[in-house]
Amino acid sequence: MTKPGRFEFPHGKNFAFTIVDDTDVATVANVKPLYELLYQLGFRTTKTVWPVACPEGSPNFSSSQTLDDAEYRAFAVDLQRRGFEITWHGATMETSPRSRTIGALQRFHDIFGVYPRIHVNHAFNRENVYWGAGRLDSPILRAAVGRFTGTPAEYYSGHVEHSPLWWGDLCAKHVVYGRNLTTNDINTAGFNPSMPYRDPERPLIPWWFSASDAEGVKEFNDLIHPRRQERLQRDGGICIVATHLGKDFVREAVVNPVTRAHLEELSQRPGWFPTAGELLDWLRARREALPENAAFLPAREWRRMQWRFVIDLASRKFRRRNDVHTGW
Repeated sequence: MTKPGRFEFPHGKNFAFTIVDDTDVATVANVKPLYELLYQLGFRTTKTVWPVACPEGSPNFSSSQTLDDAEYRAFAVDLQRRGFEITWHGATMETSPRSRTIGALQRFHDIFGVYPRIHVNHAFNRENVYWGAGRLDSPILRAAVGRFTGTPAEYYSGHVEHSPLWWGDLCAKHVVYGRNLTTNDINTAGFNPSMPYRDPERPLIPWWFSASDAEGVKEFNDLIHPRRQERLQRDGGICIVATHLGKDFVREAVVNPVTRAHLEELSQRPGWFPTAGELLDWLRARREALPENAAFLPAREWRRMQWRFVIDLASRKFRRRNDVHTGW
């Protein structure tokens, strides 16, 4: 580091920025124009996919496309060819038993030539690994998150060996990174300076990372507002945005004008814009050069992260309940 709190980024860059795009409600029509913009501006980001369709139907995500759609599959393959990273949001949009997860992992490999390196839990899927209140250690905070989400820790069982939803062995075999807690701050590294990290309580994912939450277009535009961009650059920080680019970023093939303007300004700053996997590999190499126990989170950092996560979660829920603006 050049000084405490700052990184020596590749190519002499001053900060790092990337996106992990959850595939919820995504179609070629509602995300391709934004990916074209990202490509033109020099961003290489990470997109999750659902490898297989959901024949039983989905009350919330029936409009989403999966890799069973030829058009969407071709789009995802082309993104990978152009340097974007494609990864995993579960087998499909609803809960999958082990057999469907096995088939979906193989389909992912058949299409992309690799297994997914990053696992991003989809909140509606009960085969999630260490999710809901199970993301936390504090009993008080676990109870709070259970009330906020209506899903106790026991609701998710992908990591429970005798569950019919168990796929933890496959996760441990193929996945390198898992996304865990989120923050409202643009500087993800300010929230979790030790990422990626190992968690002995959640060992089926080798390395965990945090993200900056931006549910949809309005939250994304707020998160990367130029004032926040300036602070991220000034602090020499790292931003990994967790968002859903299918959620109203594009209307009638037109990218939200505020999103476009903010991304254009961000692209002109001296930032490093890799995929999430490339960024995490770079951070992990730094961590692995330290003594072995340095791979684990300091207890104080983990306590602070858990409290901050719950406070930010409550804040987001309150704002969404009272916010009538769409971001357009």
